[in-house]
Amino acid sequence: MKAELVQAASEVITNQQILVNMVSRRVRQLSLGHRPLVECAPGLREADIALTEIANKKLTFESTFGQNGTAEAPARVVLFPGVTSSKKAVVKKKAA
Repeated sequence: MKAELVQAASEVITNQQILVNMVSRRVRQLSLGHRPLVECAPGLREADIALTEIANKKLTFESTFGQNGTAEAPARVVLFPGVTSSKKAVVKKKAA
């Protein structure tokens, strides 16, 4: 990884742990064949491409914590009304 790209990306994402996680996930995506979000020179490694994308603000993250630093309430699950199963599961006993 190039030091100037790390510095530029760390100015956008100040938390180093989040930056490392973002780069590692994006490197995995790029190595699986996803296209880069920025124009890059031939021969540039996946980590450098990911750092360039972050520095150019093409990649962002969304925190799962609320405004006061506590976790937000989990999403409420809503069941479909009136869906019931008419068949009961049949349990077969093994012959001894």
